[in-house]
Amino acid sequence: MSFRDLFADTRPLQVPAYRRLWTANIATTIGAQLTVVAVPAQIYTLTGSSAYVGLTGLFGLVPLIIFGLYGGSIADSLDKRLVLVGSTLGMILTAVMFWALTWSGNTNVWWLLWTFSLQQAFFAVNQPTRTAVNRAILPLDQLPAGASLNMMLMQAGAIVGPLVAGALIPFIGFSWLYFLDALLLLPTLGAVLALPALAPKEVGQKAGVHSVVDGLRYLWGQPILLVAMLLDLIAMVFGMPRALYPEIAADRFGETEPGIMLALLYSSMAVGAVLGGVLSGWVSRVVRQGLAVMVCIVVWGAAVVVAGLGVMLSPGTVTIFAWLVVLMLVVGGAADMFSASLRTAILQQSAAEHVQGRIQGVYIVVVVGGPRLADVLHGWAAGPFGVGMATLIGGVLVVVGTAVCALVVPSFSRYTRPGPDTVDSTAPTN
Repeated sequence: MSFRDLFADTRPLQVPAYRRLWTANIATTIGAQLTVVAVPAQIYTLTGSSAYVGLTGLFGLVPLIIFGLYGGSIADSLDKRLVLVGSTLGMILTAVMFWALTWSGNTNVWWLLWTFSLQQAFFAVNQPTRTAVNRAILPLDQLPAGASLNMMLMQAGAIVGPLVAGALIPFIGFSWLYFLDALLLLPTLGAVLALPALAPKEVGQKAGVHSVVDGLRYLWGQPILLVAMLLDLIAMVFGMPRALYPEIAADRFGETEPGIMLALLYSSMAVGAVLGGVLSGWVSRVVRQGLAVMVCIVVWGAAVVVAGLGVMLSPGTVTIFAWLVVLMLVVGGAADMFSASLRTAILQQSAAEHVQGRIQGVYIVVVVGGPRLADVLHGWAAGPFGVGMATLIGGVLVVVGTAVCALVVPSFSRYTRPGPDTVDSTAPTN
């Protein structure tokens, strides 16, 4: 493998439809992060209550679950291009609603929460459809590279967006931050409008509960798909200690007020994911993709174990152990990026095209729900075990859970990427 092969595989960017979507999403991802920061910050400004801020989790999770599943059904029964157009317009509308509420001087926090819930419903329809579209516009052998490029962009936005929001709020306030989000969605709307027609593969398929159930029944009969999602849950539920970051920064690193160490803890995984994306050239060349996923998750679990040790050994001030924790979370973020890219590719390759939307809908529920379950689990475990031991035990459970999956479903570790003869040469390129 040459030095050039270490870097991200950019072949998907040679496909015009993918390139337009990816390039437009640079602006849209940053815009979305503006709202991610603005909503809880504005709610806290209005109420002075973290309990009200916490309601954003409930108001966001419920529509994501409901419309993640139902949105996948919609994506499989209608032209995916039309679904993307409608859901993108919906996200623009909700951003404008946030702007209008704030600009008009609204102080009712419930209006903000319901608008946020509506926005998440549109997002829950948009995201699985967007992921399913990759199967239609990219050759199968480029799906891992496409997933890596998408993840790298999302994680970069998670770093840049909050920094931009924090810098702009004192100067332009919340209302114009929402307006910027609406404007930054326009490039994606243009890219979606330029897509070719993406009609459903199964004629007569109708969206609804029956369609969702059919998708779940299909998923239940596909052990490769089930294990791919289960591994994501194992990695996130046991190995995501973000709920402990404030206590780690305060008690183990000695920050009397939230400061640089807390910021580094929160951003470390995203930094690792971006670095991993830059160095993801090998991902598209992996043949034994199932085994590679398991190895990456074990690396992630091991990094969390070492981070837990670093927390336990930290004397209550910023020492080499604090930097070890941050470094391990960066390593874990890169491993998680590799794993997620490969898992996404496996889901896109292995699931039949007529159920892609529903499979991606279930997957977004897993991706969103896992970290929220982790917050509850780690928050509870920190009481009896302490933050360091809770982190360490979580990492151990990631490694053990992955090993159990390998033993119970050995077919997953033997899973290989489709050969050149299975590449879908009919995928549109414009």
